[in-house]
Amino acid sequence: MKQFKITVNGTPYDVTVQETGSVSAPAQAAAAPAPVAPAPAPAAPAAAAAGAIKVTAPMPGNILDVKVSSGQRVARGEVLIVLEAMKMENEIVAPQDGAVAGIHVNKGDSVDTGALLVSLN
Repeated sequence: MKQFKITVNGTPYDVTVQETGSVSAPAQAAAAPAPVAPAPAPAAPAAAAAGAIKVTAPMPGNILDVKVSSGQRVARGEVLIVLEAMKMENEIVAPQDGAVAGIHVNKGDSVDTGALLVSLN
């Protein structure tokens, strides 16, 4: 077995690869992995208010509830959004005290990892 350190999008991974024996030339070409294009960055809504603090989705899922409104003062740890992922409800909380500058999702929306949910000032 061989050990490699691979970095994907800035995150390092330790990988162990096991050799299984020799491969003939045609099979080797077919077994080669296809190049992977980087995922496009999520686009922010143009009309959304921009705040200094961005709260993003930690995983893909569906928005079950939006617990705050624009302009509302929030405290660190206060629930902003309820996100359903893999049939579990995940509370997305404020990372620090602030005011809600913009809400970038609606109840029922489907979001990807890294999607902007709420911005705070």
